Amino acid sequence: MHDQKRIRDYGVIIGKLPTGYYNSITDIDEVTVGHVTLSHEEMQTGVTAILPHQGNLFKEKLIASSHILNGFGKTIGTIQMNELGTLETPIVLTNTLNIGTAALALTKYMMAENPEVGRTTGTLNPIVGECNDMYLNDIRAQFVEEHHVLTALAHTSSEFQEGAIGAGTGMVSYSLKGGIGTASRQMDLGHGTYTLGVLVLTNFGMLSDLRINGRAIGQELKKVILPLAEEKDKGSIMVITATDLPVSERQLHRIIKRSVTGLSRTGSTISNGSGDVIIGFSTATKIPRERPPHCLTLPMIHEEDIDLAFRAVGEATEEAVLNALITAPPKTGRDGNESPALSDLLTTYSITL
Repeated sequence: MHDQKRIRDYGVIIGKLPTGYYNSITDIDEVTVGHVTLSHEEMQTGVTAILPHQGNLFKEKLIASSHILNGFGKTIGTIQMNELGTLETPIVLTNTLNIGTAALALTKYMMAENPEVGRTTGTLNPIVGECNDMYLNDIRAQFVEEHHVLTALAHTSSEFQEGAIGAGTGMVSYSLKGGIGTASRQMDLGHGTYTLGVLVLTNFGMLSDLRINGRAIGQELKKVILPLAEEKDKGSIMVITATDLPVSERQLHRIIKRSVTGLSRTGSTISNGSGDVIIGFSTATKIPRERPPHCLTLPMIHEEDIDLAFRAVGEATEEAVLNALITAPPKTGRDGNESPALSDLLTTYSITL
């Protein structure tokens, strides 16, 4: 998007299922994404905000779930999400030491829309995810401020940049420049055509493990470039999954767990020091905050239909990771630390995907 060259522009087609119009998480109706990027010398960080729908999420909640592949992460809000099975705020991504700032800003954003919070109703549950960008960013400086989060929330759209943008500005993946990536898949189930989209914040992996569509491209690159300083996987990934598929919270949880198949196909080993966290939501049903006088009716697919969603989330996750890598330019940050771009290495060494 935004005229960026994505992995499909290199002739790499991941999986079997068709993509949505944007090949993005925003192919799900009403889902939008916004960024604020902070990039200057040792400041290499930012914010990415995902709006699950354009109404009032506190009053119209969505079916939601989260899953932890490896718990070396510091997300906020997932305990209540998994207990109640609903999402009631946008999702904000940033760096590890700014999650408190992001949560406070998101809380204020929601309270401004809902004056009854903490007065005539309960409080709210902000959802914030993070990865550690300390290799390129002076993370101790905590550059992200509340107004950056509010700006990202206020300026979301269906088309957005990938790579070293927003929360992905300072992220490193497979020893290369990582960041934000997205992809989507369509699913024809006979009773309707549905879409599943994924947005990732990539900050994990070793170059020697990187695979593109089954090809050990990392091994090829290791043979022609000098050894990179970072060859121990200590990073993380946030996977945000959205769908318009009508599912129960239990079914959604089963689906988002399968994102691990896409991560594995890129070369991830889900290492000890990695925070691999998946958050998913469905826009198919809005749950009212106010208790209605009748029972709620929640549509859901038959269990025999779920395999297609398992395939979709794996394919979209795999392609989203590769889009994050291929769209990110090289970056120099804190203490002169450098992170090369996959696209530049492919050009420099005449490697065709």
